[in-house]
Amino acid sequence: MSDRPLRIESSLRSAFPPRIIGLTGGVGMGKTTVSNYLSTVHHLPMLDADVYAREAVEPGSNLLTEIVERYGSNVLTPQGRLDRLRVGDIIFSRQPERLWIEQRIHPYVRDRITAELQKLALQGCSTSVLVVPLLFEARMSDLATEIWVVACPHDQQIEHLMQREIEGAAGSRLNLSQIQARINSQMPIDQKIKLADVVLDNSSTLDALLCQVNTALKTPPASSAPPPS
Repeated sequence: MSDRPLRIESSLRSAFPPRIIGLTGGVGMGKTTVSNYLSTVHHLPMLDADVYAREAVEPGSNLLTEIVERYGSNVLTPQGRLDRLRVGDIIFSRQPERLWIEQRIHPYVRDRITAELQKLALQGCSTSVLVVPLLFEARMSDLATEIWVVACPHDQQIEHLMQREIEGAAGSRLNLSQIQARINSQMPIDQKIKLADVVLDNSSTLDALLCQVNTALKTPPASSAPPPS
């Protein structure tokens, strides 16, 4: 059970859906599998931080201009979009640079999530899902009423990520050292588990994972109740 405080002002919390699941976990541990299942089978709205992070660096955005000024035009693709692999090599090998990027992207992502939660509440939505890989690191856990962490052993995590790269587009694949750098940049999974309301164990079969999802959806933890006004 999480002991994290809910720091959202009560007036703002009342403008959100009553149940907000914060879905996170280590990179490559199964967040996408769970979020796709919640979306396609349970028809829950997904607010994906990665989508909003990409919006933040769209061509013509102020942030993309800042990034190019800092790192040079070689971080752009021939189409003028951000080359995420090149930038990743910079920020995942140098913590100050990662912090510089995150301090600019995270506020944008938080604002987008907040705006979408308010829209969903106006539409009468009772349950929504925030898919945020850096939910704790980006200090966005207070936006959720409950936190689900997807976890698996480290060797399976590496296996999942290597398989993802094999299936990915040629020319944009990560090697093992690049994958490990991305893992190391995140909060250790055991710390995330300690802050979770629900831990989804993805060390077994897909059916076993989805069974846990169904159970968690039916029985929200007591901590998901909104705080008194």
